[in-house]
Amino acid sequence: QVQLVESGGGSVQAGGSLRLSCAASGYTYSSGCMGWFRQAPGKEREGVAAIRSDGTTTYADIVKGRFTISKDNAINTLYLQMNSLKPEDTAMYYCAAGPRWLFRQSLLSAGKYDYWGQGTQVTVSS
Repeated sequence: QVQLVESGGGSVQAGGSLRLSCAASGYTYSSGCMGWFRQAPGKEREGVAAIRSDGTTTYADIVKGRFTISKDNAINTLYLQMNSLKPEDTAMYYCAAGPRWLFRQSLLSAGKYDYWGQGTQVTVSS
């Protein structure tokens, strides 16, 4: 049974930083693509950042330069370092696990991912 559990969310002032973690069980990070997605009330789920099995990363334009995705294969943990947070970053953040390899342009497509965590809330105040 694959289980993904996010943590690290919370409330922060604009300009602040937060680091999200996603711990996996029943799944090996080194074998597949991993991504972070977010969804705000009334909006569609959007891809934030993803990392391919070969280490290739991609980011949504709106977070590029502010967010960094990384993983620690030894402990099956995915991270999202978020800096210079803005109120528009407020959302429920989900981690997801997908196939072993995806074209770079597909890494932020939610439909490509098979497993999802329950989410962690990030709230950025102005």
